[in-house]
Amino acid sequence: MSEAYITITGTGDIRLEGHLNRQETGKAVVLAHPHPLYGGNMDVPVICKMAACFQAAGIATLRFNFRGTGGSSGAFDDGRGEQDDVRSALDYLSGQGYDQLYLAGYSFGSWVNAHVVSAGVELCDHIMVSPPAALLSFDQVVRLPGTGLIITGENDDLAPAYLVSDLLLKWKIAPRLEVLSHVDHFYAGALDKLGDVLSGYLKP
Repeated sequence: MSEAYITITGTGDIRLEGHLNRQETGKAVVLAHPHPLYGGNMDVPVICKMAACFQAAGIATLRFNFRGTGGSSGAFDDGRGEQDDVRSALDYLSGQGYDQLYLAGYSFGSWVNAHVVSAGVELCDHIMVSPPAALLSFDQVVRLPGTGLIITGENDDLAPAYLVSDLLLKWKIAPRLEVLSHVDHFYAGALDKLGDVLSGYLKP
């Protein structure tokens, strides 16, 4: 299906740039990118690989730039306003007629998404790639229902598997946890490994 450049009207005067790849299934995912102060945006290789996996599974994808990133207006807000950005992206997909929504994020994006899910949102599934438990606090995330898959790397210093496992115990959830061998936080040389796990999980 075709991919279109779109603009999402966010909270206040925020306008977010994004790319929507349409599918005819009624299913769509919002993809949240890594930390913008460290070079994260909607075009990083991990986000693009994730998008390709969802598209191959017949799920529409919405990649977007958080406020203050790329062509999106506003300024970085330490994850607070970014939660509103994710909600605005989900609302945009609902407005486009998608009624089965997924949420997936990588690194900082997965941290932002976790706060959105904890606060309450209707989703088919929630997927986290390298939740940065060694960098950012998840203390305000009190619950994480509907989380189906978490992927991290064996050599990921920002999202070490032991800290991720501790969080799962705290939240009392048991998603599929995949720890990829010889893989770091940036999935250098390991995008195909990531893609294989995600594609396998998404197969109907």
